[in-house]
Amino acid sequence: MVKVKDLSKEIAKQLALYTDSVKEEVEVIKEDVTKEAVSLLKQKSPRDSGDYAKSWAKKKVGKNIVIYNRKYQITHLLEFGHVKRSGGRVAAKVHIRPVEEKIVDEYVSRVERAIKQ
Repeated sequence: MVKVKDLSKEIAKQLALYTDSVKEEVEVIKEDVTKEAVSLLKQKSPRDSGDYAKSWAKKKVGKNIVIYNRKYQITHLLEFGHVKRSGGRVAAKVHIRPVEEKIVDEYVSRVERAIKQ
């Protein structure tokens, strides 16, 4: 039983426990969704030799997790298309945006569920 004079301390203690629990859950969610994003990018990427698709990876940068392609710096050219040297255009092969939208939606809904628990 908590005395009235100790009520504010107890509330602060319980809020700190709740906050720590949510922070831990968000870290787990972040790891899960980035792992899923890398997997989806590997599946959805355009294939020629397959090297581009296999090169998707993630790394931790501070508190953030960055998804990137290890070998290729052509992701924007594939995603948005580009002009050919000889004229004309190479059509876009949209593969990043759908994965991003799906993963962002999943991350938001999972974090909201973690906060409500």
